[in-house]
Amino acid sequence: MNKLRIFISSVQSEFATERQLLFEYISKDALLGSFFEPFIFENLPAADKDARKAYLEQVERSDIYLGLFGKNYGYEDYDGISPTEHEYDHASKHGKTRLVFLSNAENSERHKKMQQLIRKAEDAVIRKKFDTPGELKIAVYAALVNYMEEKELIRTVPFDAAICKGATVDDIDPERIRWFIQLAREKRNFPFSLSAAPDSVLTHLNLIKTEGLTQAALLLFGKQPQRFFITAEVRCALFPGYVVEKPITSYQVYKGDVFQQVDAAVDFVLSRIDLYVGDRSRSTDVPTQYELPPAAVKEAIVNAIAHRDYTSNASVQVMLFRDRLEIWNPGQLPYHLPLSKLKQPHASYPANPLLAEPLYLAGYIERMGTGIPDMIKDCLAAGLKEPELIQDEAFKSVIWRKRVSTVQVTEQATGEVTGEVTGEVTGEVERILYVLKGEMKRSEIQKALDLRHDENFRLNYILPALESGCIEMTFPDSPNHPNQKYRLTEKGKLLQKQLKIRNND
Repeated sequence: MNKLRIFISSVQSEFATERQLLFEYISKDALLGSFFEPFIFENLPAADKDARKAYLEQVERSDIYLGLFGKNYGYEDYDGISPTEHEYDHASKHGKTRLVFLSNAENSERHKKMQQLIRKAEDAVIRKKFDTPGELKIAVYAALVNYMEEKELIRTVPFDAAICKGATVDDIDPERIRWFIQLAREKRNFPFSLSAAPDSVLTHLNLIKTEGLTQAALLLFGKQPQRFFITAEVRCALFPGYVVEKPITSYQVYKGDVFQQVDAAVDFVLSRIDLYVGDRSRSTDVPTQYELPPAAVKEAIVNAIAHRDYTSNASVQVMLFRDRLEIWNPGQLPYHLPLSKLKQPHASYPANPLLAEPLYLAGYIERMGTGIPDMIKDCLAAGLKEPELIQDEAFKSVIWRKRVSTVQVTEQATGEVTGEVTGEVTGEVERILYVLKGEMKRSEIQKALDLRHDENFRLNYILPALESGCIEMTFPDSPNHPNQKYRLTEKGKLLQKQLKIRNND
């Protein structure tokens, strides 16, 4: 089949980066690259030909006109018309499919003639606003997938963009969308307020179509995603030795949306590796350092969840052994991205773009292909061996531990502390004793331990610490008091002192 040609038009000086990004993305994406051949004017060989005639010929040769409209109008010819408008008019004249993407600027910021061009395009083409190059890429991806579906070029659309049959807006959790908005505003200046309607947010993220919700929408914000995707879960296991064998010291299956899965799986690992605690001689904050860099653990886990093959019956697996952490992802690398390139900064080609974009906006992943190089850098800086990346029936990330840890003998998770203290309380409670100073909110204790899954922290840390009598509430008769804090009891202070003595030995 001959590939469909896409003519990418813009005021070149305003969108030079975006044009090149789209050219590379469409060319190299496993799906889009099979159906489309992008064209940008910068790649046209030099020739003794009138520039205007040359680019209009390219419009005629193309099947799709893709316009990037921003603030500027561009160079005007003797008729007062820019190349961008000539290209748009020529595409209209020859009946080309026209896709127009607008930079998210105030109308007053745009050149008057650009305002007129946008109004001209209002009723004739698909329009979508974007704030960043990444958002533009995802919007183009969604538009081209819709185009292929409408033209019946593909019978089955990509998993993330496919309509989730049987799902309705009632299956979306508005609280999770509000949680996302707040985080995305903090991390990436997301342009929505907490009062925004859920369907507006879903539309902005390309997660809803006329026919219904995409499957990505349910995985990101569904009340019960596993009702639609049974294997969309993370299985975490702690093994006492170096191989997969019974008895398994600890085994957990985490469900929920993809954000919850990431948080729970990361906390599972951090709760079961060694934690080293310094003193407060230089700061009132408690200096803590995990045996494995939390950022590296999170990068490996979020990559597995974001880029997995959701059509597979397998689940993401997180396995902690005495000498290593392994994360298995049922998926394959893009054909043009070998393992060797993963260890260097590289272009980002997510397997599930509609899933990856909200994870980026919430600060869970980076967009520029630096995640794995950063993971390697963090591990080497911590004195660990370079992580291994393996592609066979699944994609595997292996993060090596520095030494054999005593954590694996039992599920007492602080590692080096033994004796009467570990006999009285769990490893999770010990960690609270390490970091609790004065009166602290639950969120402050959780942040000090670099843990993010609220329910896991409440069930496995706070409640056992209260039940053991090591900590107490400042408002014991009102557990949900807005100013609720926690402090050490006399028993907790004694155990904290013993922990410090043993940790310094």
